[in-house]
Amino acid sequence: MTVRTLVLCGDCWHPPHVPLAGLEGMRGEFSLDCVDDARTWSPGFLAGYSLVVLTKSNNVSAADPAPWMLEEVQGALADHVRKGNGLLAVHSGTAEYENAPVLRALLGGVFAHHPEECLVDVEPRMGHAMCAGAAPFTVRDEQYFMMMDDPRLDVFLTTWSMHGEQPGGWRRGEGAGRVAVLTPGHNVDVWLHPSYQALLRNAMRWCGGML
Repeated sequence: MTVRTLVLCGDCWHPPHVPLAGLEGMRGEFSLDCVDDARTWSPGFLAGYSLVVLTKSNNVSAADPAPWMLEEVQGALADHVRKGNGLLAVHSGTAEYENAPVLRALLGGVFAHHPEECLVDVEPRMGHAMCAGAAPFTVRDEQYFMMMDDPRLDVFLTTWSMHGEQPGGWRRGEGAGRVAVLTPGHNVDVWLHPSYQALLRNAMRWCGGML
């Protein structure tokens, strides 16, 4: 079974080619349709997609900093998930959404800030289904510090650096649907790391109802 997947990417700090390079290895299990300019997107785009990968902060595009996560968009994403579909937010898919209450509740937590890029230890929770095939690893990345809203989140990934410890990945249910978050992913090297590829694949499979 191939899971039809909509990838929302591209913002002022994160060009589309970074996540698309990391997602390339998922083709076969997942058909990937990319939207990198929110002016071309509407809630109707969600129809027919079992999985949405949100790796885009609250900018219309890489060239347009205007916000795009309007009330209509938030409501459409939440309704889509509650009907039994999946949402995976990766890195910038959690950023600049602190004032988007519907999406914030859907994700269970959003980006607060990050220090300068540094060495980050990424530690999967051993034995957790979302971490199968992933070993602890160290990469140069932006370590996202998060505002966590849901105490019931199933946290399966932790990030560590000289700046402290943060949750790096979690999952939750919403209605009949599934939501997961992965916070690492500023650089291509992170996306292409074998352990991160395993985490990404597991998250996509779980959100897509395959795991």
